[in-house]
Amino acid sequence: MIFDKLKKFDIVFDSPELDCPPVYSSGDVVSGKVVLEFSGESNVESLKLHAEGYAKVHWTESRSAGSSTAYTQNYSDEVEYLNRREVLLQADNGELTALPAGRHEYPFSFQLPEETLVTSFEGKHGSIRYWVKVKLHRPWATVKKLKKEFTVIEPIDINTPTLLAPQAGTKEKMARIWYRNCGQVSITAKIDRKGYTPGEVIPVFAEFDNATSRSVVPKAYITQTQTFIARGTVKLKRSVVATLCGDIVGPRRRETWHGRAIKIPPVGPSILQCRIIKVEYMLRVCVDVPGTSKLSLELPLVMGTIPLHPFGSRTSSVSSQYSVNMEWLRMTIPEQPEPPPDYNSVVTEDEAVQVVSTIPPEDELCGDLQRSLQSYLQEFRFRPPPVYSEHLMAEELSCGSKPSAFDYASSLHDLLNPQPAEHPVMFEI
Repeated sequence: MIFDKLKKFDIVFDSPELDCPPVYSSGDVVSGKVVLEFSGESNVESLKLHAEGYAKVHWTESRSAGSSTAYTQNYSDEVEYLNRREVLLQADNGELTALPAGRHEYPFSFQLPEETLVTSFEGKHGSIRYWVKVKLHRPWATVKKLKKEFTVIEPIDINTPTLLAPQAGTKEKMARIWYRNCGQVSITAKIDRKGYTPGEVIPVFAEFDNATSRSVVPKAYITQTQTFIARGTVKLKRSVVATLCGDIVGPRRRETWHGRAIKIPPVGPSILQCRIIKVEYMLRVCVDVPGTSKLSLELPLVMGTIPLHPFGSRTSSVSSQYSVNMEWLRMTIPEQPEPPPDYNSVVTEDEAVQVVSTIPPEDELCGDLQRSLQSYLQEFRFRPPPVYSEHLMAEELSCGSKPSAFDYASSLHDLLNPQPAEHPVMFEI
């Protein structure tokens, strides 16, 4: 309206730092104020606030029913995590409230549910969002609406027995070219724990036994799988987020990795507790065998938000391997590594057949990463948890210092509230 007296209408969340929106988790109190500013006296019927939080998924699939007919099938579902209403301004007798010219502030405060919420997320086929909506009702004027999202991050502490447990496995196969056996290839791999945080380096201990007559190439990948579920149907979105390529292993030779380093890029935390959206990670160690399908071994990963504590009853499960081999500490990781390969180049042919049987290939493994992953990658500034050598750990223990929780909380905010920056994003299938 040209002559609208409302000059400012805003939602401001309380934050310990100026220009730094807060990050919440289940049980936290969300507080702030609604700001109104009028150029002249105005009558107001009511000012109402509505806080909501939902996980939603939606996608469509085209179906054919004969040679000349086709239809589109819609899949959608949602889970409610937050629904709270609050009246900020309204006369008890239903009359109008006259507000003089100037600035008016109306504080609000509500507590998030104590039960576990789910970390904010944005994906191609679904999202997990939390927001506050405010409606301003005035006579003879359209309803003014304002919506502002806030970030929820559910902490995942990797300092638990389950996530500190080593992950290991062995896999082998007979390499065949046409109908002729060329020999056996085997992989044995181990990582020190299941839980990591973005920015850490995973030392990979592996042995590749090449009993074939051809050279093979060992590799390792960190993959992310986004799972969307609606009406009993599953939609997957896979991407490779980090790679590690080893040296060629000649015929009848054996290669050993004594903690070869693969660095975790700034990706979002795992989401495992949502009924309709999941984000999972995997370390895939594989061998490319020319002329036949690759041999692949998978070790599950959980991306946490609380880094490994270098102190305590179980100081660090990583420290036990330092006495075995310190070679991986001397390895340098390039600032701008080569882009990760397509997911199709990582999975085996048998696995690819299984994926195609349940997921439309033309829709699943193509396109760019969605806004959630771009935001995670484009502005994730926290420094990775330090790698503690025996000397450094002894030095830290002598001074009694501890990691800064404040720095990590600030980093989580930057992770989910990106500003424009020039950082490479990970490739997606």
